[in-house]
Amino acid sequence: MQSAESNAVVEAFFNILKAELVWLVKFESREQAVKTINDDIMNFYNRRRRQSTLGNISPMAYEKRAA
Repeated sequence: MQSAESNAVVEAFFNILKAELVWLVKFESREQAVKTINDDIMNFYNRRRRQSTLGNISPMAYEKRAA
């Protein structure tokens, strides 16, 4: 069973994904949508998007500071 907090985190993630990508792009196929969304998550959301939990810096910048 998941906690309410973990559900809120997941909901927030999907709300951001929809607002910043899904509603802005007209996909030609399901495969294109899946590839585009996966690429966005791996290359932008996880690496370059500023995260409030990291002091509003990107994970890449956070890792550089910690090194």
